[in-house]
Amino acid sequence: MLHVSKHPLVADCMAKLRDKRTEPDEFRSLARKVISLLLYEATADLAVHRGTVETPLGPAEAETVEQEIVAVPVLRAGLGLLGPVLELLPKVSVGYIGLERDEDTAVARIYYNKLPPLTGKVPLLLDPMLATGGSGARAIDLIKDAGGTDCRFVCVVAAPEGVRVIEERHPEVRIFAAALDAGLNDRAYIVPGLGDFGDRLFGTGG
Repeated sequence: MLHVSKHPLVADCMAKLRDKRTEPDEFRSLARKVISLLLYEATADLAVHRGTVETPLGPAEAETVEQEIVAVPVLRAGLGLLGPVLELLPKVSVGYIGLERDEDTAVARIYYNKLPPLTGKVPLLLDPMLATGGSGARAIDLIKDAGGTDCRFVCVVAAPEGVRVIEERHPEVRIFAAALDAGLNDRAYIVPGLGDFGDRLFGTGG
């Protein structure tokens, strides 16, 4: 259920996102571009309504998106992926999940969970780094507990370890990633990765 983008524009953005010299303002712009491109793939099968519209020259067949989306960014880094979802998709509500990773154990702790009604809607989980998979799997647990089905996980970089955890705990969830990297280091960071996504996005790194 893993879909790694092969689009050359995604690869071009990833090269600049990975570059340690990329400043936060450019990093934010590149992140938006990558997510915009991934959204086309993650939402390609949304239900549509077929009808007609009147153009200045007459009627034309038309399709409009019928299915509602719930964007669920994982705080805080997931906020950097939210903008394109709100801009591109016509029927979107937003929920938030706050997960904080213990740097010693790499285990995620829930500190915030606010989700809108999910029944009949498609949840898009937004978390830029799928590393150990613990945070992602826990977030999907919360989405399912709230009645969500057909969840799609949109991330920038994934590690095989994290993909494996999602596939084991939530085998029906599709993962859409810009890159699949080699693995995790001894601190559970993705290698080669692109560093701490949240710090680079918000300019809070050392």
